[in-house]
Amino acid sequence: MSKSDLLAEMRANPRDWRLQDVERLCGTHGISCTAPAKGSHYKVKHSTQVEILTIPRDRPIKPVYIRKLVSFVDRVIGATHEGA
Repeated sequence: MSKSDLLAEMRANPRDWRLQDVERLCGTHGISCTAPAKGSHYKVKHSTQVEILTIPRDRPIKPVYIRKLVSFVDRVIGATHEGA
């Protein structure tokens, strides 16, 4: 599955995703996805974004967090293309 396929699938269906999927999507777009040292939320960040997105490690991941992740990745892609 290519990185655009995974992003498109998450956009089309924000249900039933695991943290491994989130980490894979972040990795393919150069986004940092850090496991919690303390607490219960993964931190998703990128140098082009001021915002740090938090995603709870509890399963299943609620669709609202997947929608926020898709939006975050879209902003990273947009910022990356502007800088190129």
